[in-house]
Amino acid sequence: MKRALAVILAGGEGERLSILSSLRAKPAVPFGGKYRIIDFTLSNCVNSDIDNVVVLTQYNPRSLNDHIGMGRPWDLDRSHGGVRMLQPYIARGRVAEWYRGTADAVLQNLNVVSQAVGDTVLILAGDHIYKMDYQPFVAAHRRHRADVTIAVRRVPLADASRMGILAMDESGRVVEWHEKPHQPKSDLASMGVYVFSKRALQQWLSETRFDFGHDVIPAMIEGGARVFGYRFDGYWQDVGTIQSYWEANLALLSDAPELDLYDREWVIHTRSEERAPAKIGATAQVHRSLISHGCVINGTVVNSVLSPGVVVDVGAVVRDSIVLFDSVIRPNAVVDRAILDKEVAVGPGAIVGEGTDYDVVNRREPGRLNTGITVVGKRAVIPRGVRIGRNVLIGEGVRATDFQSRVIRSGSTVERPRERIVRATVRAVVGGSPVGHGAPADASDAANASDAANAADVSVGAAPASDPGGRTGGEGRHAAGAKD
Repeated sequence: MKRALAVILAGGEGERLSILSSLRAKPAVPFGGKYRIIDFTLSNCVNSDIDNVVVLTQYNPRSLNDHIGMGRPWDLDRSHGGVRMLQPYIARGRVAEWYRGTADAVLQNLNVVSQAVGDTVLILAGDHIYKMDYQPFVAAHRRHRADVTIAVRRVPLADASRMGILAMDESGRVVEWHEKPHQPKSDLASMGVYVFSKRALQQWLSETRFDFGHDVIPAMIEGGARVFGYRFDGYWQDVGTIQSYWEANLALLSDAPELDLYDREWVIHTRSEERAPAKIGATAQVHRSLISHGCVINGTVVNSVLSPGVVVDVGAVVRDSIVLFDSVIRPNAVVDRAILDKEVAVGPGAIVGEGTDYDVVNRREPGRLNTGITVVGKRAVIPRGVRIGRNVLIGEGVRATDFQSRVIRSGSTVERPRERIVRATVRAVVGGSPVGHGAPADASDAANASDAANAADVSVGAAPASDPGGRTGGEGRHAAGAKD
């Protein structure tokens, strides 16, 4: 489809994912072990023969920029077309401000869209997990001579209030639209995926229409534009909450998952680091799990998804959990119904996710952590012997000395002192630490990794101490530089 331009909206904060998206944009959140969420939209493009792609970023774009780079894993490193990363910018005579919505993001980059070859523009969400061939979608749009065609699917009625709900006539034309209604009358929902004719897109975007769902689509229907729906029955999942993210990852472990990552006819491409194969030791037991490359397993892993470089030591148990890149589970520790972000160190004998009180919601984030899942932030250190309950939030960079008790009750939050968080944020903003993906880790970064793994061995309230006999994070840790 050489006459089509794909615009991927990848600037979303994804705040319902709690600390998983606090230092990275939602499309950059890891998924399925080795992938990032945006990999699925990018792979849909290249598998649909679309090689002219624009990615619009805004919130915490560094990790996304590092991951996509020049687009080589998707064969998008090209002189003509390829992938371009565009951020909000200041132009002479224009007030400096962030994008005010999805439509405003496209409007502020309309010059790029207008200059693209072809008459068709796909507007794609970069924060959904789905496999979709865009060719029949675009063909239906052209067959109807539509101004815009909206990809739609049926969703559980309980989720419909978070989406655009619509009704279509017998010809497929959209005759009714309600954006995120409090009491939805239908379960037919927009996927946030559109095909526009370039002419119609230029006509209907304006400075007063900030969002496609709230403003542009209703205005087009009311104004008599040709708005059509395209029914999509394939796999699609909005992993916008901690629960849906956890469920979508663990659903990959079924014997015949809806999302088949092993489909050679529709490969999901990603940027992968060079690591050794996964190693399953003599004392290991692994049941129904995804184990990525670079992992070293000497303990027990059950019904879990492990990203590259994860280490599970002898006697440790990981159950019903998602463990992201380069985390270390030390001997006899237990991780149960939890999500661990990158480079977390769980000390010997510690328990992350204990008890049956799944309904004790997190007091800091009751709307996000309320289903029994405990979440541990990036580079946090869980000290030896600590017992952590359900719906607990452990903040980014928490150290052993930040724990005031050996028992962290369900619904609690543990985080670093405010002044230390501010200093860490400043370093991240100015680019001091962590180092970018693909760049070599400097001496201080390597020292931080070693300190984190050693600190997990100290007792609650004690100062971090060296651990001459312990591991410092597993094979290949920080070998290719850290990234968010």
